[in-house]
Amino acid sequence: MVLACLLALACAGAIYLACEAFTNGIEWLGRKLGLGQTATGTVLAAIGTALPESVVTLVATAFGTGPASQSIGIGAALGGPLVLTTLAYGAVGWQTARTRGAAFVVTADDGRQFAKTLRWFLLIFISVAVAGCVGFPGKMGVGFVLLAAYAAYVRHQMGAAADDPGAGLAPLMLRRRVENPALVWVLLQVGTAAAIVYFASETFVGQLEFIADHLGLAPQLTALLFSPIATEMPETMNALIWCRQGKARLALANIGGALMVQTTVPAAFGLLFTPWRLDPPLLAAAVTTTVAAAWLLLAYRRGPVGARQFARQALLYGLFCVGLLAAN
Repeated sequence: MVLACLLALACAGAIYLACEAFTNGIEWLGRKLGLGQTATGTVLAAIGTALPESVVTLVATAFGTGPASQSIGIGAALGGPLVLTTLAYGAVGWQTARTRGAAFVVTADDGRQFAKTLRWFLLIFISVAVAGCVGFPGKMGVGFVLLAAYAAYVRHQMGAAADDPGAGLAPLMLRRRVENPALVWVLLQVGTAAAIVYFASETFVGQLEFIADHLGLAPQLTALLFSPIATEMPETMNALIWCRQGKARLALANIGGALMVQTTVPAAFGLLFTPWRLDPPLLAAAVTTTVAAAWLLLAYRRGPVGARQFARQALLYGLFCVGLLAAN
């Protein structure tokens, strides 16, 4: 138990350091591809950091050995968006409040851009949740629709106009003294950092599951309360790092893009390899996620959004945890 806790802490440290290199490299990759901060965050960074949770869901649903594995897979698919819409946005609010205080606001123009992603997310996520409440012929086909929807979203984001592609760009970590490093060095740094994030996240999830099992927690509680926090750590770390550097637009774009990955790819695996039926705890997670996303979308529509609104998102996760633990 003590060894598992120490290993989990070591993995968390490795994830943070790797995310430092990943965010630096992904900004350079966005610049090399001529992308703006929004596209860089919503597509490049989101795809890279979504690997751990997508793999957890795929392995648990497609190669799991029983109902417990399927519960973990479905819980991870729904738990990811839950953590992102609450804790990840909350982390942005906390970090920006520390560094910039009342001076931090998301402008109306940026808010409209981020609101588009939230509308995409809510439409798809609600459809996924409804599919988990009813049975119908061809239900598996919804999984392919989700993958097609994400492909359409990526195409839309990549085609958007660039916005400040190289603003505040720090030297590439692997080539600090080179003003304009070659693409191969950028790809090497991004690939190495992503690999470290992937393996450290997998180990981190394994240790959390071991700890939860040692404490006698049910697989479903582990899937909803522990695994998503671990698998969403890269996105949250990226957001904290970018906010600390004064790049809140990249941080928010990364969370929005990760939401789109989470509500399509892992859920598609769940629909393809499981009956995809949501029991009360999973439905509670879906409702909390929907409320959190709708709350932030409403704030965007009202005008500029400050750090406090983002920080308040985390309260919904606290309420969900209290309710779930009380019910069990």
